[in-house]
Amino acid sequence: MAKLYFRYGAMNSGKTTALLQVAFNYKERGMRVLILKPSIDTKGGDMLVSRLGIGRKVDILVTKEMDILQLVREDCEKNGPLACVLCDESQFFTPEQAEQLFRVTVDPGIPVICYGLRADFMMRGFPGSTRLLELAHTIEELKTICACGRKATCNGRKVNGEYVFEGAQVAIDTVDDVEYQSLCPQCWYREYHAFLKRTGKEK
Repeated sequence: MAKLYFRYGAMNSGKTTALLQVAFNYKERGMRVLILKPSIDTKGGDMLVSRLGIGRKVDILVTKEMDILQLVREDCEKNGPLACVLCDESQFFTPEQAEQLFRVTVDPGIPVICYGLRADFMMRGFPGSTRLLELAHTIEELKTICACGRKATCNGRKVNGEYVFEGAQVAIDTVDDVEYQSLCPQCWYREYHAFLKRTGKEK
Protein backbone atom coordinates (compact mmCIF):
# COMPACT_ATOMS: atom_id res chain seq x y z
CA MET A 1 0.00 0.00 0.00
CA ALA A 2 1.29 3.44 -0.92
CA LYS A 3 1.74 5.71 2.09
CA LEU A 4 1.88 9.40 2.89
CA TYR A 5 4.98 10.22 4.95
CA PHE A 6 5.47 13.49 6.79
CA ARG A 7 9.07 14.04 7.81
CA TYR A 8 9.34 17.17 9.91
CA GLY A 9 12.11 18.89 11.79
CA ALA A 10 13.31 22.26 13.01
CA MET A 11 15.36 24.52 10.77
CA ASN A 12 18.74 23.07 9.79
CA SER A 13 17.66 19.47 10.43
CA GLY A 14 18.57 18.41 6.89
CA LYS A 15 15.10 18.09 5.37
CA THR A 16 16.03 19.23 1.86
CA THR A 17 19.24 17.21 1.94
CA ALA A 18 17.25 14.10 2.90
CA LEU A 19 14.79 14.71 0.07
CA LEU A 20 17.63 15.05 -2.45
CA GLN A 21 19.16 11.81 -1.20
CA VAL A 22 15.86 9.97 -1.65
CA ALA A 23 15.51 11.40 -5.16
CA PHE A 24 19.04 10.26 -6.00
CA ASN A 25 18.35 6.76 -4.70
CA TYR A 26 15.29 6.38 -6.90
CA LYS A 27 17.08 7.75 -9.96
CA GLU A 28 20.03 5.40 -9.39
CA ARG A 29 17.59 2.49 -9.64
CA GLY A 30 16.04 3.79 -12.83
CA MET A 31 12.84 5.02 -11.17
CA ARG A 32 11.17 8.36 -11.77
CA VAL A 33 10.14 10.82 -9.06
CA LEU A 34 8.18 14.06 -9.15
CA ILE A 35 9.52 16.89 -6.97
CA LEU A 36 7.11 19.59 -5.83
CA LYS A 37 7.67 22.83 -3.94
CA PRO A 38 5.14 25.51 -2.95
CA SER A 39 5.70 28.64 -5.04
CA ILE A 40 5.42 30.83 -1.92
CA ASP A 41 8.91 29.58 -0.97
CA THR A 42 10.88 31.87 -3.28
CA LYS A 43 14.29 30.92 -1.89
CA GLY A 44 16.23 29.32 -4.72
CA GLY A 45 13.51 30.01 -7.27
CA ASP A 46 12.74 26.76 -9.05
CA MET A 47 15.65 24.99 -7.37
CA LEU A 48 15.84 22.99 -4.17
CA VAL A 49 18.86 24.30 -2.33
CA SER A 50 20.42 22.37 0.53
CA ARG A 51 22.59 24.09 3.11
CA LEU A 52 25.27 21.53 2.19
CA GLY A 53 25.49 23.19 -1.21
CA ILE A 54 23.76 20.56 -3.31
CA GLY A 55 20.64 21.26 -5.33
CA ARG A 56 18.20 20.10 -7.96
CA LYS A 57 15.55 21.70 -10.14
CA VAL A 58 11.98 21.36 -8.94
CA ASP A 59 9.60 19.63 -11.35
CA ILE A 60 6.58 21.74 -10.41
CA LEU A 61 6.25 24.95 -8.39
CA VAL A 62 2.83 24.60 -6.81
CA THR A 63 0.59 27.63 -6.33
CA LYS A 64 -2.25 27.66 -3.80
CA GLU A 65 -4.80 27.28 -6.61
CA MET A 66 -3.34 24.07 -8.07
CA ASP A 67 -4.85 20.63 -7.55
CA ILE A 68 -1.89 18.38 -6.75
CA LEU A 69 -3.81 15.17 -7.45
CA GLN A 70 -4.60 16.45 -10.92
CA LEU A 71 -0.98 17.53 -11.45
CA VAL A 72 0.25 14.04 -10.59
CA ARG A 73 -2.29 12.35 -12.86
CA GLU A 74 -1.39 14.61 -15.77
CA ASP A 75 2.33 14.00 -15.23
CA CYS A 76 1.81 10.22 -15.26
CA GLU A 77 -0.23 10.42 -18.45
CA LYS A 78 2.47 12.50 -20.13
CA ASN A 79 5.68 10.98 -18.79
CA GLY A 80 4.82 7.50 -17.54
CA PRO A 81 4.70 5.83 -14.10
CA LEU A 82 6.02 7.53 -10.99
CA ALA A 83 7.82 5.73 -8.19
CA CYS A 84 7.30 8.52 -5.66
CA VAL A 85 6.18 12.11 -5.17
CA LEU A 86 8.60 14.20 -3.08
CA CYS A 87 7.55 17.52 -1.54
CA ASP A 88 9.80 20.14 0.04
CA GLU A 89 8.66 23.00 2.33
CA SER A 90 5.37 21.15 2.75
CA GLN A 91 4.20 23.43 5.54
CA PHE A 92 3.29 25.95 2.84
CA PHE A 93 0.76 23.69 1.12
CA THR A 94 -2.87 24.43 1.91
CA PRO A 95 -4.88 21.94 3.99
CA GLU A 96 -6.76 21.04 0.81
CA GLN A 97 -3.48 20.28 -0.97
CA ALA A 98 -2.43 18.08 1.96
CA GLU A 99 -5.64 16.13 1.39
CA GLN A 100 -4.83 15.89 -2.32
CA LEU A 101 -1.41 14.44 -1.46
CA PHE A 102 -3.13 11.86 0.70
CA ARG A 103 -5.40 10.98 -2.23
CA VAL A 104 -2.36 10.46 -4.45
CA THR A 105 -1.48 7.48 -2.23
CA VAL A 106 -4.98 6.06 -2.64
CA ASP A 107 -5.58 6.62 -6.35
CA PRO A 108 -3.30 6.49 -8.37
CA GLY A 109 -1.54 4.75 -5.46
CA ILE A 110 1.84 6.50 -5.47
CA PRO A 111 3.92 6.97 -2.29
CA VAL A 112 4.28 10.59 -1.17
CA ILE A 113 7.05 11.88 1.10
CA CYS A 114 6.61 15.39 2.49
CA TYR A 115 9.36 17.34 4.24
CA GLY A 116 8.66 20.47 6.23
CA LEU A 117 8.29 22.38 9.46
CA ARG A 118 5.68 21.40 12.01
CA ALA A 119 5.33 24.87 13.58
CA ASP A 120 6.44 28.44 12.99
CA PHE A 121 8.70 30.77 15.00
CA MET A 122 5.86 31.39 17.47
CA MET A 123 5.32 27.63 17.90
CA ARG A 124 2.01 27.77 16.05
CA GLY A 125 1.22 25.08 13.56
CA PHE A 126 1.22 25.78 9.86
CA PRO A 127 -2.22 24.85 8.43
CA GLY A 128 -0.65 22.54 5.82
CA SER A 129 1.54 20.79 8.39
CA THR A 130 -1.36 20.35 10.80
CA ARG A 131 -3.38 18.60 8.10
CA LEU A 132 -0.41 16.43 7.12
CA LEU A 133 0.00 15.38 10.76
CA GLU A 134 -3.65 14.37 10.76
CA LEU A 135 -3.50 12.44 7.49
CA ALA A 136 -0.02 10.91 7.24
CA HIS A 137 0.36 7.16 7.51
CA THR A 138 3.85 7.66 8.93
CA ILE A 139 5.25 10.66 10.82
CA GLU A 140 9.01 10.93 11.33
CA GLU A 141 11.11 13.58 13.06
CA LEU A 142 14.43 14.71 11.61
CA LYS A 143 16.58 15.80 14.51
CA THR A 144 19.03 18.63 15.00
CA ILE A 145 20.61 20.43 17.94
CA CYS A 146 20.42 23.87 19.51
CA ALA A 147 23.57 25.95 20.01
CA CYS A 148 23.45 24.93 23.68
CA GLY A 149 23.74 21.26 22.73
CA ARG A 150 20.16 20.22 23.54
CA LYS A 151 17.77 18.77 20.99
CA ALA A 152 16.21 21.57 18.93
CA THR A 153 12.46 21.40 18.31
CA CYS A 154 11.66 25.13 17.90
CA ASN A 155 12.38 27.71 15.24
CA GLY A 156 13.61 31.18 16.18
CA ARG A 157 13.28 34.13 13.81
CA LYS A 158 15.88 36.89 13.84
CA VAL A 159 15.61 40.38 12.40
CA ASN A 160 18.75 42.55 12.49
CA GLY A 161 20.42 39.93 14.67
CA GLU A 162 17.72 39.90 17.38
CA TYR A 163 15.01 37.31 17.98
CA VAL A 164 11.46 38.48 17.27
CA PHE A 165 8.18 36.86 18.22
CA GLU A 166 5.66 38.80 16.20
CA GLY A 167 5.00 39.30 12.51
CA ALA A 168 3.65 37.39 9.54
CA GLN A 169 3.76 33.61 9.76
CA VAL A 170 5.51 33.35 6.40
CA ALA A 171 8.83 35.14 5.89
CA ILE A 172 11.49 33.44 3.78
CA ASP A 173 15.08 33.50 5.00
CA THR A 174 17.57 35.13 2.62
CA VAL A 175 14.59 36.78 0.87
CA ASP A 176 12.62 38.77 3.50
CA ASP A 177 15.53 40.11 5.60
CA VAL A 178 15.07 37.46 8.26
CA GLU A 179 17.13 34.52 9.41
CA TYR A 180 16.21 31.45 11.41
CA GLN A 181 17.88 29.41 14.11
CA SER A 182 16.87 26.04 15.49
CA LEU A 183 16.36 26.24 19.25
CA CYS A 184 15.61 23.91 22.14
CA PRO A 185 12.47 24.81 24.17
CA GLN A 186 14.57 26.23 27.02
CA CYS A 187 16.45 28.64 24.73
CA TRP A 188 13.26 29.53 22.83
CA TYR A 189 11.51 30.59 26.05
CA ARG A 190 14.59 32.48 27.24
CA GLU A 191 14.68 34.47 24.00
CA TYR A 192 10.90 34.95 24.08
CA HIS A 193 10.99 36.52 27.54
CA ALA A 194 13.99 38.64 26.54
CA PHE A 195 11.93 39.91 23.58
CA LEU A 196 8.97 40.74 25.82
CA LYS A 197 11.24 42.65 28.18
CA ARG A 198 13.02 44.46 25.34
CA THR A 199 9.75 45.56 23.77
CA GLY A 200 8.01 46.45 27.02
CA LYS A 201 5.40 43.74 26.62
CA GLU A 202 6.29 41.64 29.64
CA LYS A 203 3.42 41.50 32.11
